[in-house]
Amino acid sequence: MLARSDSTVYVSAISVAEIAIKSSIGKLSVPDGVQSAISEGGFDELAFMSKHATALASLPWIHRDPFDRMLVSQASVEGLVFLTEDERCKQYDISTL
Repeated sequence: MLARSDSTVYVSAISVAEIAIKSSIGKLSVPDGVQSAISEGGFDELAFMSKHATALASLPWIHRDPFDRMLVSQASVEGLVFLTEDERCKQYDISTL
């Protein structure tokens, strides 16, 4: 699905924020150029908007991680397929891969 030329693949600003935070506290080693890698990889950036934040209020508390909850909210609001290995995220009423 990711390699199909007719697929639009989004990278959430939330994922970039999580990478930056974990990198800054030493939990993750990340090379420079994450933003460049997104565009050079042919991915589209998905901004986190107020409609995504508002939807968090009605999201069931299946998952406690705020980053994952925001990503699930984005997928739900935008009607996107969410790529995840996290079994808790797969329990939400969203399409996952």
